Amino acid sequence: MIKKILKSYDYTIIIAMVLLILFGLIMIYSASMVSAVQYYGHDSSDFYYKKQIMNIIVAGAAFIVVALFPYKALLSNRILVPMVFGSIFFLGGIFLFGSVYGNAQSWYKIGTSSLQPAEFVKLSVIIYLSAIYSKKQSYINEFNRGVVPPLAYLVIVCALVMVQPDFGTAVIILMIGATIILCSGMNWKNLSKLMLIGLGFILLLLLCMQLAGKSVFTEKQMARIFVFMDSPFGEDVVQDSGYHMSNSLIAIGSGGLKGVGLGQGVQKLGYLTDGHTDFIMAVIAEELGIFGVGFVVLGLGYIVLRGIYTGLKCKDPFGSLLAIGISSMVGIQAFINIAGISGLIPLTGVPVPFVSYGGSSLLQLSIGMGILVNVSMFVKYERVYKPKVEDVADIPQANQPTSPFVRTNRPL
Repeated sequence: MIKKILKSYDYTIIIAMVLLILFGLIMIYSASMVSAVQYYGHDSSDFYYKKQIMNIIVAGAAFIVVALFPYKALLSNRILVPMVFGSIFFLGGIFLFGSVYGNAQSWYKIGTSSLQPAEFVKLSVIIYLSAIYSKKQSYINEFNRGVVPPLAYLVIVCALVMVQPDFGTAVIILMIGATIILCSGMNWKNLSKLMLIGLGFILLLLLCMQLAGKSVFTEKQMARIFVFMDSPFGEDVVQDSGYHMSNSLIAIGSGGLKGVGLGQGVQKLGYLTDGHTDFIMAVIAEELGIFGVGFVVLGLGYIVLRGIYTGLKCKDPFGSLLAIGISSMVGIQAFINIAGISGLIPLTGVPVPFVSYGGSSLLQLSIGMGILVNVSMFVKYERVYKPKVEDVADIPQANQPTSPFVRTNRPL
């Protein structure tokens, strides 16, 4: 039994994740040497590198535990209820006990380390929405009873994250929630209602803030939008609001096809701040060129597509939505970072999954990947080792749940 279970794990996902983490570790050392010396002294060039190794050890242990933990246990109210209220509590507590970094009060300072609760809220939103909508499959198209109630949690956490302010993370959480809702099996009529209500809510919010003389975005966020719409290289912005964007584009442009060589990048030498976190892809582009960037994009793309494949093959609604939610989280976050540092969208402070420095991000991603490979294991185990229903009878068993992806009323 144990041997069959171990054979059923999708080791290709694990290999892709490990390769990205190890590649990220190398690039963190290359990108952070100057920053580490600047902040921690001449003998601390490997400060962030060593801390990331510790982060990897903790995240690896969490991944193994979660990968062996049956994902269906997450449906229990003993897990869902504390997770929902705990996430709201920790997000709210950030305004009383949180630390400010990068103009956002988003962190709990714990000794020499920091914890960002918004990162773990991404995962709690995925688990909660997947669990609730899988339980509501029998009446998923009843708008007031099957569609609306779970959205209260999504709105609350997005609002709490946005006022930190962490607009980038709030957008990611909202897009993850929208992806799960879209794949939950509800019809287009209810989806249209949700879109109209959401649009009306946004317009009402904008109107109220306009009447109150306040802006939805902070001054810094507005400056990033103006830089995106105009140019980061203008004389009035290149040393101010366009500083990060201009140096990021210079780094990307300098790398070309092959890059200038590992460790030979110039922009990380005091020009490109946060080169080991939000702008690590710019450092990769400068030092390793399109080949380094391509390696990261292919690795992340494989994980996302493999997660979607798992969701399509899973017959359990909860497992199906979990797989889609986790893979969408990786894909959305990667897109927002890469598009931001290359000027395709306004710049936001979002790390690259598995590659950027950061304990909170790596830990929650590892937990998410543990859940994903557990779902994929159940999918393969039931397909290969369990007797198929059609081998016993031509008629499926009654009350047997199916994935929203194979429901006849799914909005496709």
